[in-house]
Amino acid sequence: MTPEAAVAPLPQQLRNAGAAELVVVVPTLNEFGNVAPLIDRLDQVLAGIAWEVIFVDDDSIDRTREAIHEIARRDTRVRSLHRIGRRGLASACIEGALASSAPFIAVIDADLQHDESLLPEMLRALKSEPLDIVIGSRYVEGGGFGGLSAGRVRISGLATRLGRRILKADIADPMSGFFMIRREAFDRAVRNLSGIGFKILMDLFASSPEPLRFKELAYVFRARTYGDSKLDTLVAWEYVMLVGDKLVGHIIPVRFLSFALVGGIGLVVHLAILGGSLRIIGLPFEMSQAAATLIAMVCNFSLNNILTYRDLRLRGWGFLRGLLSFFLVCAAGAVANVGVGTVLFDQMSLPWWAAGVAGAVVGAVWNYAVSGVFTWRRRAKA
Repeated sequence: MTPEAAVAPLPQQLRNAGAAELVVVVPTLNEFGNVAPLIDRLDQVLAGIAWEVIFVDDDSIDRTREAIHEIARRDTRVRSLHRIGRRGLASACIEGALASSAPFIAVIDADLQHDESLLPEMLRALKSEPLDIVIGSRYVEGGGFGGLSAGRVRISGLATRLGRRILKADIADPMSGFFMIRREAFDRAVRNLSGIGFKILMDLFASSPEPLRFKELAYVFRARTYGDSKLDTLVAWEYVMLVGDKLVGHIIPVRFLSFALVGGIGLVVHLAILGGSLRIIGLPFEMSQAAATLIAMVCNFSLNNILTYRDLRLRGWGFLRGLLSFFLVCAAGAVANVGVGTVLFDQMSLPWWAAGVAGAVVGAVWNYAVSGVFTWRRRAKA
């Protein structure tokens, strides 16, 4: 077969057979009770449209995938993408969009809080107007937060104001997780996306090489009827990470900034233990420095596991194995830490705190280098 024959266009009847015009990407994590109702609603509102839905599941433990697979066996429009060892709504949306060739991509939550009846209007707008993206907005006239508590509304408002500072467009609701985008616009931005946290819309606008032409359509946010919200207290940290990545990520990796911040906290812990051991307990410097180093390492590992590597977080036995790995790969750094600190304190007569800082800095540089290679990176790319 010649190269020309290999890429020859298919007959018209085959090109159109089963081709989806719209893909609806739905990130899931323990949404068993919402799968069937969401598919039923999509089937109703998207009548007459060639569509498919891709559920991107982050290894749910509540039979979410079983519910998806059961329906997918009867309905070829329903597809499943199972992710193991990584989590995050933004990265799930990216992978789901990349798994389809549909020219229009919609993102909607699985919790039924978004108004799926807006999807046909979004599609009509993209097909009839010079737009790149249509956003479901809670802040334009006619929209609202019917299903959100007063506290969540205030937090959303604060995050919205912060988000507008890094965007290239004056969007009323940059925190929205409900939108539809043209494939071409997505493809232009995808290589610059951070994939951090929950706010994929803001990531798209901040990552696009040229301003996205947009339109906002009003909808009222619903109350969740099944399952638990995934927005825990650490989501705010992921949002800060996303903002930081869009502001300085092209200069300094945001994961390094997080690691450095955690290292600063570990340094405070290190000095507190070192000072207490010397001045209160009366231990020799070598023993005090060793104790401070060990406790600071545990503190740094735990905080980095929660914050810096939240998307690759180690749990259960994985946490213990990761901690052991962290100890092993950082052993040389710990020896250098104690050795440098001891030399500076005993032979150069530096103050205890200065010797402690110098030793901790040496250990921190080593810790960052090896932990990114051997402790967390083995599970997935950073």
